[in-house]
Amino acid sequence: MNRVLIIDDERQLRELLARIIGLEGYEVLQAEDCASGLRKLEKCTPEVVLCDVKLPDGNGVDMVLRIKEQAPETEVILLTAYGNIPDGVQAIKNGAFDYITKGDDNNKILPLLSRAMEKAESRKRSEKIERQNETGLSFDTIIGSSRLMKEAVELARKVAVTDASVLLTGETGTGKEVFARAIHYGSLRSKKSFVAINCSAFTKDLLESELFGYRAGSFTGAVKDKKGLLEEADGGTLFLDEIGEMPVDLQAKLLRVLETGEFIKVGETRQTKVDLRIVAATNRNLEQEIEKENFREDLYFRLSVFRIFLPSLNDRPDDIPEYIRYFVDLFASRMGKRIDAFDPAYLAAMKCHRWHGNVRELRNVVERSLIMTDGPVLEASALPVEFNRQKPAGEASLSLESLERTHIEKVLKHTGGNKTEAARLLGIGIATLYRKLDEYGIGR
Repeated sequence: MNRVLIIDDERQLRELLARIIGLEGYEVLQAEDCASGLRKLEKCTPEVVLCDVKLPDGNGVDMVLRIKEQAPETEVILLTAYGNIPDGVQAIKNGAFDYITKGDDNNKILPLLSRAMEKAESRKRSEKIERQNETGLSFDTIIGSSRLMKEAVELARKVAVTDASVLLTGETGTGKEVFARAIHYGSLRSKKSFVAINCSAFTKDLLESELFGYRAGSFTGAVKDKKGLLEEADGGTLFLDEIGEMPVDLQAKLLRVLETGEFIKVGETRQTKVDLRIVAATNRNLEQEIEKENFREDLYFRLSVFRIFLPSLNDRPDDIPEYIRYFVDLFASRMGKRIDAFDPAYLAAMKCHRWHGNVRELRNVVERSLIMTDGPVLEASALPVEFNRQKPAGEASLSLESLERTHIEKVLKHTGGNKTEAARLLGIGIATLYRKLDEYGIGR
């Protein structure tokens, strides 16, 4: 949960503000002066601090510098009963997110808090990416000792040291991004950025802006120049997940980048040069998409210089215990729990399960199991109901949940995995479809 620290010596106002902010779903901490505020900051770093300017033991404008020194990633919003321009200017110079007047600007606090929280979260994501880029991901960290997985890893090792484009294929949730990162960190580009984007997560215009960037004023809302992901990945690797969802006209622009290393930003006239490697991934049959004219054949040949198929979890059940142990270690440490053994019935149920969401679904099941477990042994009773539900041979489930899940799977198969088209045929919004995919563990 995102945290907000309120520093204000007026107890009634502070507690009222805490209740209002708490109702928005934030965890709220309170302090009455600079000293107690800094102590709270040491114990638990909040994403945002709301700080009064006039405090018993100091000035909020100066306090911004102390907060930023102690917690650089925290955003600070100053509150004052008597606003003045010099204080406001100095506050911003000291690193404050904004400076507002109490009473007159009460209706601005929640929207302003939301924007500050977004900025703090964005910085966290960027730092996480930087840490991942620093630590890397080697092929030795890829889980799975089955023959199929070993063959896939060996192919990836061989192509990593080259500069060839790579196309990763296989079902959703089989670990394509994990392989893409390992290929990057096994290459000569490992010191540069690894940048990833899911092509199905954006509309055509947004995807174009994200990839190519744009010039200020090129469209409504473009208030400043934006560097696209192609530039962000310059010298490194760009991972294009679900490449089969990319609109055909954008495919033509991507092809030009692969052929010339040049592109034109939205609203720009001059060429921008980049030197990057493309690793793409899809759960679609691109040869069929080419026949349907949904995918360019020339782009397909450019992307699939080296193709690696990642096997589904159902094709390598012997790897399942290894994944379980890995995720148990991961989640147990986070939850402060200790698991010493697995009930054989738990392992048997996991190995017999049909994993529609592959490793991604298995991860969710293990996390849920840990939540349900209090003792040192992971029991079969901790599994979701569908793992323990016994049905006579040949008897199909007629529950509404089962029928809905089956219907969604059939529609997705009909659309070749195109979620936008599937949502349209189902008569639901794309957000609702994604929620149901998560709920039923389908391809997520």
